[in-house]
Amino acid sequence: MARKIKWSKRAQKDRKLILEFWINKIKSRTYSIKLNQLFISSVEFVSKYPHTGRKTTRENIRIKFVSHFAIIYKSTEKELLIMGVFDTRQNPNKLVKILKEGSS
Repeated sequence: MARKIKWSKRAQKDRKLILEFWINKIKSRTYSIKLNQLFISSVEFVSKYPHTGRKTTRENIRIKFVSHFAIIYKSTEKELLIMGVFDTRQNPNKLVKILKEGSS
């Protein structure tokens, strides 16, 4: 059974900034549209199979890797909370911050 997908404000902001970055960098929306579709399909898959993501040191928080991005999420029986989207080429301290926010 698929869980209801809920994007946190942080995750929405992360995704928007990533997509805008690529629009500005390559002066085209095509890659950002495809990337967003990849994020959405990956989240939909995880909503059905939440244990497919990689475990973290935080209880109930997992990471789904999509290309060079990490989708950080928390799952319950009824809901999938997307906590953040992280470009794995960034400073890893940002990922640690997202994980800490999710465990509080």
